[in-house]
Formats: sequence, structure tokens, C-alpha cells
Amino acid sequence: MSNHHEEEKSYDYIYYLVALVCGLFTGGIVDKGFIWIPVGGVLGLLTAAFFLNVLVKGRGEKA
Repeated sequence: MSNHHEEEKSYDYIYYLVALVCGLFTGGIVDKGFIWIPVGGVLGLLTAAFFLNVLVKGRGEKA
């Protein structure tokens, strides 16, 4: 009988990766110049960080 606690894998990187790709794509679609592509990527990463830290705050709590 073991009392080991298995750690659950964190898949937060998927949210960041999807947000980065979508932000880069959106920045490219804006068509105002190449400077908007990295700006879109940064805004996508900030949106993912907000989503994970504020909107999904209680997902790890067990009842």
C-alpha cells in the first residue's frame, strides 16, 4: 500500500501556444505592416495569461 501522491500534468502551455499562434495570425491579417504580427502575438499571450489566472482560477480545487 503506497501513499504516493501523483502529480497531475499541467497543460497550460497549450493555451499559451494556441493564443500565440492566433495572435500572430490576427496580427498578420490586420495588414498594417509587419510590426503588428509580434504585437498580435504578445496580445495573444497576455490574453492567455489573463484567461488562465483569472477566469480558470478554481479549476484545480477538489470538492
